[in-house]
Amino acid sequence: MHRGGRIGIIGCGDIAGKAYVPGARHYAACELAAVASRDPDKARAFAAEHDIPRGCGVDELLADPTITLVANLTPPEVHAALTRAILEAGKHVYVEKPLALSRAEAEPVLALARERGLRIACAPDTFLGTGLQTCRRVLDAGEIGAVIGGVAHFACPGHEGWHPNPAFYYAPGGGPLFDMGPYYITALVSLLGPVHSVCGFAVRGERERTVATGPRTGDRLGVAVDTHVAGVLRFAGGAVIELMMSFETWGHHLPLLELYGSAGSLALPDPNTFAPPVRLKQGTGDWRELPCAHETGRRGAGIADLLSALASGRAHRASAELAFHVLDVMESLLTAAHEQRVVAIRSSCRRPAPVPLGLDPGAFD
Repeated sequence: MHRGGRIGIIGCGDIAGKAYVPGARHYAACELAAVASRDPDKARAFAAEHDIPRGCGVDELLADPTITLVANLTPPEVHAALTRAILEAGKHVYVEKPLALSRAEAEPVLALARERGLRIACAPDTFLGTGLQTCRRVLDAGEIGAVIGGVAHFACPGHEGWHPNPAFYYAPGGGPLFDMGPYYITALVSLLGPVHSVCGFAVRGERERTVATGPRTGDRLGVAVDTHVAGVLRFAGGAVIELMMSFETWGHHLPLLELYGSAGSLALPDPNTFAPPVRLKQGTGDWRELPCAHETGRRGAGIADLLSALASGRAHRASAELAFHVLDVMESLLTAAHEQRVVAIRSSCRRPAPVPLGLDPGAFD
């Protein structure tokens, strides 16, 4: 059975060239056919640089009947509108995180996908990699018992020190929670199931943000988002996870992700990567690093998984349902922080199915 498809990319930014183009080429299911931008000349230059068959305008890409799926790699503020346009063109969508700026913005887009019989997948897809899939096997096998608690931390001084065009990180849809939170919360939901309720606090730092690299060096950035968010997520299964997302931290010794169970502890890998290490401590025994049986994975895993799912008829793993729940958790956490109350999560989702062992590299079933 053919499990591939021709894909187009809309967006010629940093993440397209450095992550998704090389990542998609890793997967046999993905045939990279075209790249588009609002500026067709920019798309043509990007296509030539990355050896992509065609660079064009957005309308031209959407009108191509041979393209099965479009990767929406645009800034967050246009995710919902462009995803709607892709669906209206009759194509499946893979959208960069976050799914949208809010639940209200996302809901009609998901309704349109259901109405048209089309699928939406959403980043991050890092939970499909060997590191977090190994953690899934550990939890499903009961090796640390029932998960009782855990911690999730992302902390840095901000992205303006390395990114050549970082303004969107400080606009709605950015900030440490909406930018980095999807990696951590998606990983946790893929392992523990849906979140029941949240509480927390948030701060918007007053430090001036200035671009430090590239052609915009010296540009001052407006900050329209909270830059340090601390909260607690109570999962429907009972686990209580402390979460901190910060663009206000110059250095730290915090663990990235750890889970604490009734029979042991699990140290998870960086959820912004596909790779190990995974470390396990059972009872009073020593910490030990676990071997990983899966292939490491690349950006584009969620696209390849969706194409495979379309061929077999199964549910894809980086689903719109999962992404909407993660968006709901983040929006609710900010509501909890600003209104100083516990907020119940309105949405739910199923844990995505684990990736089976023993598959060929780049395969998902």
